[in-house]
Amino acid sequence: MTETRVERKERTRRAILDAALELCEDSSLVALSLRQVAKEVGIVPTGFYRHFDSIESLGLSLVDESFASLRALLRDVRRDDTSTTDIVDGSVSILVDHVHRQRSHFAFIARERTAGQPAVREAIRHEIELCERELATDLARLPGTTAWSPEDLRILSALIVSAMVAVAEEILAAAGRPEAEEQIVHEARTQLRMVLVGALNWRSRT
Repeated sequence: MTETRVERKERTRRAILDAALELCEDSSLVALSLRQVAKEVGIVPTGFYRHFDSIESLGLSLVDESFASLRALLRDVRRDDTSTTDIVDGSVSILVDHVHRQRSHFAFIARERTAGQPAVREAIRHEIELCERELATDLARLPGTTAWSPEDLRILSALIVSAMVAVAEEILAAAGRPEAEEQIVHEARTQLRMVLVGALNWRSRT
């Protein structure tokens, strides 16, 4: 079947995104030039602009796709499970699996959230904040949190998301060491269970 113009354009766009992930694997996006990306993909530099306005806009697209599927997966596990243990175990398992399947994306986020271009760092911060907001909404449905203040729900969700981000980065660092990863996962589950057990006995000030 003959490839359509739209399909060809999407294939090239995908190739640009993949090339950028590969080229900045050992450095930050700030060190990447569109000429490098174009050469890797096999297009002329001006061809880059048919898909992205700049390296920065390319980075923003990578941020968007890095978080989109993860947020959807975490929403599903929180929707399906009712106990805090199931939520913790399911969320950690999904996170670990996602880090393995989308390693280059997580490595990109880990690098860029501290050393990336300002707009990219801000996009990552915004996506993490969205994760916190969605989690806060779900936490409000758990027994024991119905009388919590929005501020307390936000604080707890931020604590949990921060822990999950740290776990993802530790999994990346433990590549090729399954025993180390197993220990990271065990400690992550224990930590999050402890946090939730303690939190569900919290009473917001009125």
